[in-house]
Amino acid sequence: MSIFKFGVVMLAGAVAVSGAVIAESMSDNIVHATYTEDGAVNAPVDFRRWIFVGSPLTPNALNDGSAPFPEFHNVYVEPSAFNHFERTGEWPDGTQIAKELVMVRESDSCDEATGACLEVSGNGYFQGEFVGLELTVKDTERYAEEPGGWAYFSFGHDGEPYAKTASAFPTESCNACHEGNADTDFVFTQFYPILRAADPNNN
Repeated sequence: MSIFKFGVVMLAGAVAVSGAVIAESMSDNIVHATYTEDGAVNAPVDFRRWIFVGSPLTPNALNDGSAPFPEFHNVYVEPSAFNHFERTGEWPDGTQIAKELVMVRESDSCDEATGACLEVSGNGYFQGEFVGLELTVKDTERYAEEPGGWAYFSFGHDGEPYAKTASAFPTESCNACHEGNADTDFVFTQFYPILRAADPNNN
């Protein structure tokens, strides 16, 4: 092999390695939540542009008229955290998961017993108005005392405009349920096929 060809091969190899290192570094550049001076978390900005992963529903009508969580939960994952999860199957420090609460649509076409409404597509449950916003954050340094390093926040349940900041819920309010029932590091991936499909451990 000539010196010129050898140099080209070595350069190509170096570029490939450096490219892989840069890609690895960029993939771990997680976008973190921001906080006020007193430690309250700021409401996420443009969260509806994040990765939408699903919208589970447990309506009142199917839960003896009083479901613990009667709204649609529109769930969005911040893209850099989603990309990390898709690559590694793990939720990195800095993960943000937003949950916007949407009431079940009510109209004259809805059945009082089931809560289902008759629309052009058939009988079912349809989204009504925005009613609240919540945020889940993983930060094992900031929330070292919380199980798994996860903290949970609410920006109100009175519709828009939502509160600009929020303080973390007490540990017993959310962490225990997530720790005992969520499939993947405090996240209910069992209810979100998009997350199950993204997890490389399932492929």
